[in-house]
Amino acid sequence: QVQLVESGGGLVQPGGSLRLSCATSGSIVSITHMAWWRQAPGKQREPVASITTSGRTSYADSVKGRFTISSNNAKDTVHLQMNSLRPEDTAVYYCRRVDSDLEYWGQGTQVTVSS
Repeated sequence: QVQLVESGGGLVQPGGSLRLSCATSGSIVSITHMAWWRQAPGKQREPVASITTSGRTSYADSVKGRFTISSNNAKDTVHLQMNSLRPEDTAVYYCRRVDSDLEYWGQGTQVTVSS
């Protein structure tokens, strides 16, 4: 059974950094890409960054140059390095796994950027 478990969220001051992690279980042979999404109160869930099994990455304009997505060699773990954090980055961050015919979501981890 496929599971996604996020970790690394917390409270940080503006300008600070956090590193999020997402570990997936079950078969990985059908994975096409992994991604991070986020959702703030009263707003729609939005994509943040993604990485394909070949290592190709993409970023939302709002985080480009500040966030970096990466994966391990086994392609079963992804990370999101978040630097120069701003209050508007405050949200619940979700890990998303996209397979050839199914998609899965983690439970989310809270990131709060506040002074």
